[in-house]
Amino acid sequence: MDSKNHRIRDYKHRGKDSDEIRRRRNELNISLRKNKREEAIKIKRNLVDENGMSEESEEDAQKRRPNLDEIAEKAKSSDLQIRFEAIRSARKMLSIDRNPPIDDLIRFDLLPNLVDCLLLDTYPDLQFEAAWALTNIASGSSNQTKAVVDANAVPHLLRLLYSKQPNVCEQAVWALGNIIGDGPVLRDYAIELGVVHPLVHFIQQDIPVSFLRNVTWVIVNLCRHKEPPPPVKAVQEILPALNYLISYTDITILVDTVWALAYLLDGGNLQIQLVVDSGVVPMIVKLLDHSEVKIVTAALRAVGNIVTGTDEQTQIVLNNGALSYFPKLLKHEKDKINKEAVWFLSNITAGNQQQVQCVIEADLIPEVIRHLQHRI
Repeated sequence: MDSKNHRIRDYKHRGKDSDEIRRRRNELNISLRKNKREEAIKIKRNLVDENGMSEESEEDAQKRRPNLDEIAEKAKSSDLQIRFEAIRSARKMLSIDRNPPIDDLIRFDLLPNLVDCLLLDTYPDLQFEAAWALTNIASGSSNQTKAVVDANAVPHLLRLLYSKQPNVCEQAVWALGNIIGDGPVLRDYAIELGVVHPLVHFIQQDIPVSFLRNVTWVIVNLCRHKEPPPPVKAVQEILPALNYLISYTDITILVDTVWALAYLLDGGNLQIQLVVDSGVVPMIVKLLDHSEVKIVTAALRAVGNIVTGTDEQTQIVLNNGALSYFPKLLKHEKDKINKEAVWFLSNITAGNQQQVQCVIEADLIPEVIRHLQHRI
């Protein structure tokens, strides 16, 4: 009986579709990786005022906070200078490092006034302060982000992407990034309102690197979430931008770009094919040999997601010489890279006979066995 059970275990995958085997293995690995996001990109970002109250104790900050009733009243003033001072006071309160009073400002009905200030093209300093305040409110909880959306901020922030004032434009990008990062519902809402076109248009313009970093981070948020994944049309519009950005030498931009691709490649076979068809796979594979660990980690995740797809999609990765990088990856000093490398190879060996043979001929099995013996 034991011998029979052993044979059954040996042949349990025989006759099963290799794509199905990969799918099951991928589902198992997703749960293992969800709690290990130290290498991934922060979804929401608030902007702390380095010249403000961030170094104060919370008690001192509380003492210095202006009366919210007074701020709320002045924020409605027809005198734009008075309104500016009120909005700036509110923004400073939201720019402290710890426990900014987001709910208090929402409760005092500041949001409609902040959104109204976005319309004042003749007063860009006021637009900037209002956009900054909205950025930090949207960096909070989902309910706080939703409050910004419910105040109809998104259409007005989108309009500011065309502002001739670079600081206003960049702050609107940041605010939209926080809103989009909240989840697929708000992501798709922003996409429906037309956020993708102006974002990708920024990329080939002569803008400061700091601005381009923010734009790239927002694109990462557009590519996040696979339940559901972003609309196909949006992905098709984003991919040429990612193809352009993957040639950048700036580490922050490059890391974000590769993570954006990794997120797209985690969205199922259709999205994998869209990325493959864009022609970016050879560039991703080459980044497996990058000197920066963060880039190697993102690139390894990206190619690992491709090989959860069909045999044909997996073959594209193999055709680009991916296995040649794995002797080094399997011996990398970072355990997380070793683990991802073994996961990648496990999906290759769930493929067809020729793909399994490629792994054998690359002499990678002994190193995999060594890791398994050490309970990687």
